[in-house]
Amino acid sequence: MTRFTALLLPLLLCTATAQAAELTASVDRSRLNSGETVELTLETSDVTQFGKPDLTPLEPLFEVRGTRQVNQLNTLNGDNRATTRWIITLLPKENGSVVIPPLQLGDVQSQPITVQVVESDTHEDKNSLDPVFIEASLDQTSVYVQAQVILTLRIYHSVSLYDDSSLTPLQIADARIEQLGDTRTYEKDINGVRHGVIEMRYAIYPQHSGLLTIAPQTFSATLVDTQPAPDATAQGPKPGKLMRVTSSEIALTVKPKPLTYPADAPWLPARSLSLSESWNPEPEHTQVGDSLTRSLTLKVEGLASSQLPALPATEASGLRRYPDQPVLNNQSGDRGLIGSREEREALVPSRSGAIELPTVDVIWWNTFEDHLEHTSLPARTLQVANNPSLQVDTPAGTLQVNAADNDVLWWWKLSTLILACTTLLGFGLWWRARWQPAVHRAAQTGPSPRTLLDDIKRACQANDPQATRQALDAWARQQPETLAEMAARFVPLSDALDGLNGALYSETGQHWQGEDLWRAIRTIPAAERVQDPVGDSGLPPLYPK
Repeated sequence: MTRFTALLLPLLLCTATAQAAELTASVDRSRLNSGETVELTLETSDVTQFGKPDLTPLEPLFEVRGTRQVNQLNTLNGDNRATTRWIITLLPKENGSVVIPPLQLGDVQSQPITVQVVESDTHEDKNSLDPVFIEASLDQTSVYVQAQVILTLRIYHSVSLYDDSSLTPLQIADARIEQLGDTRTYEKDINGVRHGVIEMRYAIYPQHSGLLTIAPQTFSATLVDTQPAPDATAQGPKPGKLMRVTSSEIALTVKPKPLTYPADAPWLPARSLSLSESWNPEPEHTQVGDSLTRSLTLKVEGLASSQLPALPATEASGLRRYPDQPVLNNQSGDRGLIGSREEREALVPSRSGAIELPTVDVIWWNTFEDHLEHTSLPARTLQVANNPSLQVDTPAGTLQVNAADNDVLWWWKLSTLILACTTLLGFGLWWRARWQPAVHRAAQTGPSPRTLLDDIKRACQANDPQATRQALDAWARQQPETLAEMAARFVPLSDALDGLNGALYSETGQHWQGEDLWRAIRTIPAAERVQDPVGDSGLPPLYPK
């Protein structure tokens, strides 16, 4: 048995290593023009793999322009992870959808990748014979106001350049500009001459309709002199020729918002739009008082996240809502920006039964198909059950009592009657005593109103919602009215209590500020709270000296 285990253990280790090893393939871009190169990256973390990938399957469809290997060692949480990358420069031989086939490295194989090779314009530019020239183009000649248009700047050079190149900053009046990703570098064959290409892409959002002019852009760089002067020294200045090239001016037609677009809806011109929701936890088994987090995510292709409007609030009877701050995110793609806006809110049911959530509808203009569209989340119903620990929403008429409980119920009625009578008697004595001369106050067995107010003040100044709620409840028990009655009489107190409850039920509790609540407590009308024994009441002191 021991010998069998010894033979099985290496086999299991080899199997686990084979399962963990993989060869991942990726490209720097999935869409390119004919004559341009694309970089294929193969990566593996298997340190047992030696040699390099077999590039033979690439030969029918691609010309391999160059290969370089990068070894890297990363340390994360004390664990060392070694990775090996092969960066392969490929020139497609055909146009259309071209598939990079799987490549083999030892026992592992990469996944296939499809790239789109677009036919380039066949006309010859007079600048294409220059050693350095610049090209500027827009993805469309007309666009709606505040919609996205993509400007692509490409600098071509058939000679080597020093790294002192510069490009004038892109500035356009009455337009927002967002750079799309990092600067790309690749190669392209033009008339049989290999050119290096420096590409920059920008998303432009015109803010007014009419004719928009994009001014020429100037690129400057120093050309490497392949035949330096004989007396040039390594420590001296590098010889070369400074060149400046300028792109052509581009005119863009900006169309106004269509007349058929609803006047009361935010203007959303986009290529595509999606709306989704998620819940935490799932609302299938919800009870009164439970906190549900609902996340609504609006994802738009062709707009920045700052251009996306707020989504409709969840308004439903029997549901308290505590919203969080929206989360905005931008992602750069081949067709421009993809902006997203996520709105999270804590929903707390206050009653049992069915609670109807309304439809969430977003109106937008499809710029790709040029028509109005609606994207909606359907209405849904939350089934809320009673919470036994809260004992709320239980109608008295549904209680079933038997004959044995009748006596207990009668004693409860009698006790309630006695309590009501004593309460009325005490209120009458208090009403009579308030018109009598001041007398010595009996010694208090509990904390004084001043002490309780100090507790509230300290908790509010510390911005601690939990401690503030406890101190507020202790203070309210010494008042002639409940907090709800005082809030109904005094609007600032009602608003401050809503803010405190929101902090207790949502994730924004750590950002709660108690200054408003403390100001509301101190400014309650004197007739609606217990008189402060050291306050300015106008009465003679209880203990005159």
